[in-house]
Amino acid sequence: MSGVAIKNHSGFIWSVADLLRGVYKQSEYGRVILPLTVLRRLDCVLEPTKAEVLETMADLPETLRNREPLLQQVAGQPFVNMSRHTFATLLGDPDNVAGNLRNYIAGFSESARDILDKFNLDVQIDRLDDHNLLYLVVSKFAEIDLSPAAVSNLEMGYLYEELIRKFSELSNETAGEHFTPREVIRLMVNLLFADDDRLLTRPGVVKTLLDPACGTGGMLSVAEEYLRELNPQAQLRVFGQEVNAETYATCRADMLIKGADADNIRFGNSFDDDQHQGQRFDYLLANPPFGVEWKMVADTIRDEHAAQGFAGRFGAGLPRINDGSFLFLQHMISKMKRPDEGGARLAIVFNGSPLFTGAAGSGESEIRRWIIESDMLEAIVALPDQLFYNTGISTYFWVVTNRKAPHRRGKVQLIDARESFTKMRKSLGQKRKEISAEQIDDIPRLYGAFDEGPRVKVFPNESFGFLRITVERPLRLRWEITEDTLAAIESDKKVAKLDVLKRDSLLKALRNSRGSHYTTEKSAKAAVQEALASAGADTPALVKAVTDALAVRDPEAPVITDRAGNPKPDPDLRDNENVPLPEMSVAYEPDPTARLETIEYRTAIDNYLETEVHPYVPDAWHDPDKTKIGYEIPLTRHFYTYTPPRPLHEIDAEIRKLEHEIQVLLTEVTE
Repeated sequence: MSGVAIKNHSGFIWSVADLLRGVYKQSEYGRVILPLTVLRRLDCVLEPTKAEVLETMADLPETLRNREPLLQQVAGQPFVNMSRHTFATLLGDPDNVAGNLRNYIAGFSESARDILDKFNLDVQIDRLDDHNLLYLVVSKFAEIDLSPAAVSNLEMGYLYEELIRKFSELSNETAGEHFTPREVIRLMVNLLFADDDRLLTRPGVVKTLLDPACGTGGMLSVAEEYLRELNPQAQLRVFGQEVNAETYATCRADMLIKGADADNIRFGNSFDDDQHQGQRFDYLLANPPFGVEWKMVADTIRDEHAAQGFAGRFGAGLPRINDGSFLFLQHMISKMKRPDEGGARLAIVFNGSPLFTGAAGSGESEIRRWIIESDMLEAIVALPDQLFYNTGISTYFWVVTNRKAPHRRGKVQLIDARESFTKMRKSLGQKRKEISAEQIDDIPRLYGAFDEGPRVKVFPNESFGFLRITVERPLRLRWEITEDTLAAIESDKKVAKLDVLKRDSLLKALRNSRGSHYTTEKSAKAAVQEALASAGADTPALVKAVTDALAVRDPEAPVITDRAGNPKPDPDLRDNENVPLPEMSVAYEPDPTARLETIEYRTAIDNYLETEVHPYVPDAWHDPDKTKIGYEIPLTRHFYTYTPPRPLHEIDAEIRKLEHEIQVLLTEVTE
């Protein structure tokens, strides 16, 4: 079935909305249309064997309790309907459609009933029946043929997604939270399975794949299709989890109809209700929602992080509360088969934030550090913008593995595929670009070649790391009594708490010494103590507050030192610098403190200060206690190409031309 045919089917099904108008809001159409589409699909799948199933049921002894396995064999499906009804027979009794429809739904085996329960269809049956719409709606669905002969499983997946996209737009929801464009999935799957042809073409190979945010199951379906093309004898066992009830039900129905193990698709939030706990997989795929906060599950995640560390899922760190992208990635890494089990690979879609958000030592930076220093980050692919239905922002594939090929070890590959797109003739939501079949083949070819060029860069792991050092400069002060310093004293909180007479007496004493200058803190403090004593307010706290208020920064003044004779740092002149990590192979350590003490790191900092800092501020030094290791991936910077500005004479000529055109237009208006 072509894309046009899918849209025709979608349009026909969506015409039910004409019947619902007035009773349902636009945002509610999907509550009726999507579950009945799934129900009609189940009905069409079972229709060829329905009569035989009923005959077999009639012949079975009434004492037989567990009939389902036998009837499923007759139906040739992993589910069965044991009621006497089909969509066609429901229409034979117009006065009792609601009761018969409920009887029909109750007749499904448990695996299918779980799907229909998630749609909460019973509520909609009552609502439609109360408004005399149920017969009309059911008869509309009975007209469309959704049998596998008319609509393949893959095409049915497209149809589900097209319907979801439509009602998401009407609801002002984000369809991209539910599914990913199929050509994007295809590219993602190609990259995930890249270099594994030899592994996947072995006779009888069985592999497992998890999508912890599976939506309608598009990624799982495309991965199955890819492996089937590569090796018809191979088996890919797919697993998924989804938090949205309707899309979970749609995905589970799709898997059930395909004959896959629908029990592998689980309902719930992957963060606080991990339905695949203790399981590990060969491959993992995900397109988690961009920038979604995790406040609702924060307590569970923080508790796991604190109590279990790396024995749990979030040992490397926690990102900021308003973006759970890195939580998904850590969750997926925890599900990877270990190297001694053969290892695993994963691909995940991110926006640009995980590349650089978070300063050195922050949760995001620590997660990047863990992934890169553990040598798990294999490649990042920059995709075109306007590729997804719900957002026009730029997106990126991260490919992560614990079984890198020998020539990739210690390195990260960056691929610039931002120009690998074709313009769509008609946009779908914010999706205005798509990746062609040729480009889907070209990008994995660049990945596999591992050769540097205009669109491919390869860097050692440490290239993305840096030492965030704190550069201090000495504090230089003089003390003076001026109108400005007197105003500072008057507004000081401690001085303001004095009674009026004492405050006025203090300020009068200081004004009498207006114009005085002191080169040392000791001499300034003596003058302050004298003024405070005359006011009857000589306390250590006030002496310090007033003396500090008289201080003025002066680059020519002597350096202020502590009791040990070391210069005190000036907070106003404090700065931070990023020092590139030295070129040395490092293994990940949860606590990087020991590494900061190594000769290589100290030498890198000293060399940086000598070449980049001391030529401009010779009295500067760094505070080793404040040094942190950070990681970021400035992908776009690595692919930046300088474009020189146009010559001035061209710009001048263009301006003169525009001025002339404006003058002509003004003349026409005045005439």
